[in-house]
Amino acid sequence: MTEKISSHEKGRQGEDRACRYLVEHGYDILARNFRIRSGEIDIIAQKDGYIVFVEVKSLPHGDIDTLSSELGIRKQQKIIKTAKYYLQNHRQYNYQYIRFDVLALDVAGLEPVYHIINAFSE
Repeated sequence: MTEKISSHEKGRQGEDRACRYLVEHGYDILARNFRIRSGEIDIIAQKDGYIVFVEVKSLPHGDIDTLSSELGIRKQQKIIKTAKYYLQNHRQYNYQYIRFDVLALDVAGLEPVYHIINAFSE
């Protein structure tokens, strides 16, 4: 009998995998699951003078269109608002560039970890 994994646990495993990928590619992880009332950022990382706000999407039954709809303008606005809050409260990063990346996991037709650098902006 196989045990079902909760969606929360699947999400955590996906974020663990995303963190490993980022570290292997030279990123330093600053925070995970940064939350405020209006939103959440899965991973906040740093590399080459950039603070990178990373959205992780695990879509084993989805495709590129599913990924696009999952990252609609409302979702992007929530991430941007949350990132601004983070930066206001972590002023040591004020003089670094910022970027919003997406790590898509297990999307049909893409690499197992598909990194979209600068996926959206304000």
